[in-house]
Amino acid sequence: MLQDGTGAGPRPRPARRRDTLHRLGHDVDVWVATASADGVPYLVPLSFDWDGETLLMATPAGSPTGRNLAAGGTARLALGHTRDVSVIDGDVEVLETDALPRERGDRFAARTGFDPRTTIPAATPYRWFRVTPRRVQAWREADELPGRDLMRDGTWLR
Repeated sequence: MLQDGTGAGPRPRPARRRDTLHRLGHDVDVWVATASADGVPYLVPLSFDWDGETLLMATPAGSPTGRNLAAGGTARLALGHTRDVSVIDGDVEVLETDALPRERGDRFAARTGFDPRTTIPAATPYRWFRVTPRRVQAWREADELPGRDLMRDGTWLR
């Protein structure tokens, strides 16, 4: 029996996709993995908003994560816990705080309870980072490792 009580056996791809989309729509924080130009890894949780196509996050421009996201142009994100994880590899677009449409910033602030446009001192400038998923994987147990790919090259698999 799995943790969620659904019984034995792997979930079919449509169920994994549905579960991942639910998590994207309801979770507020995501683990963000980046690396510096010389390969030093960095892992932090950031709040995010999902608009159905991209994840929007904000962090100080000068932080290790902010520098790595801007320089590398890619990120690996993880939602969930070790026995029910969704991993997203995506391309990163960097936006200054005033470059994002106000409605999108308002939505981020309402969802996360945090508004980098107004709550951060000017000495610590934030940037927005919009991640477009290119690959998405999801699995719970070893029996779900085969078929864990839900998206490849930005296209959801059937």
